[in-house]
Amino acid sequence: MLVPLYEAVFERLDVGGGTRMLGLGCGSGLALLMAASRGAAVTGVDSRSPERLALARRRLLPETLDAPGSRGTRARADAARADAPRIVEGTPRDAEDPLAPAFTLVTAFEPIGCLAGDSEGLGELLAQATPLAGRGAAVVLAGWGPPERCATTSVLRVATKLADPLRGAGSWRPALRDDLEEVAQRAGLRPDGSGRVACPFGYADAGSAARGLLSTGLFDAAIAATDQEQVDKELSEALHPYQRPDGTVWMPNVFRYLIARTP
Repeated sequence: MLVPLYEAVFERLDVGGGTRMLGLGCGSGLALLMAASRGAAVTGVDSRSPERLALARRRLLPETLDAPGSRGTRARADAARADAPRIVEGTPRDAEDPLAPAFTLVTAFEPIGCLAGDSEGLGELLAQATPLAGRGAAVVLAGWGPPERCATTSVLRVATKLADPLRGAGSWRPALRDDLEEVAQRAGLRPDGSGRVACPFGYADAGSAARGLLSTGLFDAAIAATDQEQVDKELSEALHPYQRPDGTVWMPNVFRYLIARTP
């Protein structure tokens, strides 16, 4: 769903052969794959989902580098390893390699501004990641756009309505205008441009839409406070206005990105 966001950022920053990218919360590795296809050396870090990281490894790690071969083949493989994609399960500190050049780009494409407390979690990741980047390196933060321009907002309100208000962190909240700028400021980063990108959410049918939205974790607090059946029922009702006559679901959204620079 966020491919237009990745493309816009990579085009604006001219991501290519000279780029060394650290992807925070890399998930299944799609943004890393797109950057690698442009010639970037990529490292992805995530601690949330071993299953998604396994998919990232299948997408990015060439099997040929681990296969036994001749002495010449092994020499070429050793040379290639220096810039080979890396997928690290853990925190940014676990991605540190004293022998590797500093990162020139750090991305946090997991959109903030929809979960209470998500900006604080991003701040902790940036505190570990920015020391691994070079001076003046680009740090890209992403977030949801204005609620009135995101059709999915009305669907995500179901998560807030059903979640226990006392739980606080983990429940959905509407995005605020300065979410990204505040995170950058707290991390000691210098803003250097921003943009908005249309990222519509499209699904083959209502069932696919429900599964996709539930997989984001935004409804976990609601499920814990009520039950799966109640969440499924209200989510289905919220999706109904966006279902087309052919059964597909289409929700236009706008996402923001902020480019900041390390000191």
